[in-house]
Amino acid sequence: MTASPQGMPGNTERSVDPILFEVIRNALVEVTEEMSVSLQRTAFSTNVKTRLDYSSAFVDAGGRMVAQAFCQPAHLITIGRLVPRAVGEFGAENLEPGDMLVVNDPHRQASHLNDIFLIAPVFHGGELVGSLSNSCHHVDVGGGAPASIGAFRETYQEGIILPVVKLVARGEIDAGLWKMILANVRAKKEVAGDLRAQISANNLGLRRLAAVLDRYGLDTVRFYTEYILDYTEKRTRAEVAKLPCGTFAAEGWLDDDGMSDRPVHLKARVTLDGKRAVFDFTGTDMQRWAPMNCNMTQTFTACVFVLKCLIDPDVPLNEGFYQVLEVIAPEGSAVNARHPGAIVGGWEVSTRLCEVLFKAFSQAMPDKVPAGTKGMICHVGFGGEDPRTGEYYTFLETMAGGFGGRIRSDGPDAVQTNVQNTQNAPVEETELNYPVRIMRYSLIPDSEGAGRFRGGLGLCREYVFPDHEPIFTTLADRAVFPPWGLFGGEDGQPARYLTVADDEVSPISSKGTAPVAGGTMIRVETCGGGGYGPAWERDPERVLNDVVEEKISIERARDAYGVVIDATDGSIDMPRTDERRRRLRERGNCS
Repeated sequence: MTASPQGMPGNTERSVDPILFEVIRNALVEVTEEMSVSLQRTAFSTNVKTRLDYSSAFVDAGGRMVAQAFCQPAHLITIGRLVPRAVGEFGAENLEPGDMLVVNDPHRQASHLNDIFLIAPVFHGGELVGSLSNSCHHVDVGGGAPASIGAFRETYQEGIILPVVKLVARGEIDAGLWKMILANVRAKKEVAGDLRAQISANNLGLRRLAAVLDRYGLDTVRFYTEYILDYTEKRTRAEVAKLPCGTFAAEGWLDDDGMSDRPVHLKARVTLDGKRAVFDFTGTDMQRWAPMNCNMTQTFTACVFVLKCLIDPDVPLNEGFYQVLEVIAPEGSAVNARHPGAIVGGWEVSTRLCEVLFKAFSQAMPDKVPAGTKGMICHVGFGGEDPRTGEYYTFLETMAGGFGGRIRSDGPDAVQTNVQNTQNAPVEETELNYPVRIMRYSLIPDSEGAGRFRGGLGLCREYVFPDHEPIFTTLADRAVFPPWGLFGGEDGQPARYLTVADDEVSPISSKGTAPVAGGTMIRVETCGGGGYGPAWERDPERVLNDVVEEKISIERARDAYGVVIDATDGSIDMPRTDERRRRLRERGNCS
């Protein structure tokens, strides 16, 4: 096997050892994986150490993503877009060994302000050979609401904005900048601890990468880096060539923009020509003076994620993959917001774009695309004075929801979806560390979209706050436009956001910040996933099993699926079921 990687002085043609190729490729990935393990185990906040809202990656001196850990798709693709811009803006000539840059500015193509990126230049033999970077979603970065996820008009209101600045110089933290950052955040212990974990992870990565470079030599690692990128691009193009050619379109809506009740219209057209994938979002609403906007990086992330889901999962994800995509997002639109537009809801927009893109592909690739899923990040944050200590505390988590049914299987219950890969915040850990009680944490029966393969169930989580009145924020969606069903499947149940006081239940906005009055409980009910295929085609035994597991009621089995279950002995009444299903089928055919 031979290769002629571009940009390799002195290497016009060099034999590729396939074993060494795999060794170096995996060695670079393992550098980032070790960084991730270090970050998790040394982090301070629940958000990082338990929910795993972080990522790590390696970008070469040319600004190309080379290797990444198995973390958050959202962060990883952002690192690949952000690092070359950040290093270019700061100036590679101004970097020295031991330096680290920090940035979170969404208008420099970071993501929302909570995601702080730490970039460590990699030197070998005095030469800059790339950058290691990690990102953490910090529990608070200041702004107008605890957890920094409030609904505001512009990014200045959302929290501290970090341009590309040097946080660590020659191995020493800039004390002035450190104090300035912590002075602007509420959760000082968590932010300080997580930032130190980020520094430690980068330092570990630098040592591990140095060992790889020392063992194999810079020239060899560079040669195989070029080959890795070339290999990925060729494999990606080969996979794209297998997809149906044509132009596919779909649209969707976010419930509102967070400042008004006007829905945000998202529109997508995807063209596959056997060589490239062109994603065009022309026709999407213009950006609002509201939080539900995303930047170009977040839009690009949705496109990469969806395409990756449609091809062989073994294809690596790096700069070679990105070369196969073209993304068109009009500047000033809700999917490519201009400064100083608010971006805190950008990941809510991005994950909904994934849904719209999957819907666009559904007619041509029904075997690869699920029905509508949770399709939102569903942020919940709160903070106030801890009555146990008198200190200010801040907490943030993201809620799971139902996944859509697939061509051969039900949608999983209560999971994170699309570019989101975080875990839940356990009740025990949450109650131990914060002045909150979780009164209920459960699946929601009958919340699924009925179908031949049903959608997953949403979940319910209830919060009460003994002895104090915190500020509570939701930044979510799906209360108006639920996850859609596909090919005759039903929509999932919409999300609900509620207060419960003196047995009176009142709806609250999916995007809003307000104090919680004493004795009030906050209830969050996330949406169920959409169903796939007509519900009357579902195996009656599957319906019965869902009833036995209390995922659906006997009434829903009858009304939605046409399966009549005898309440006395729990058996299926097949004659009545056949008649009921005949009526459902006729009704469906008429509609």
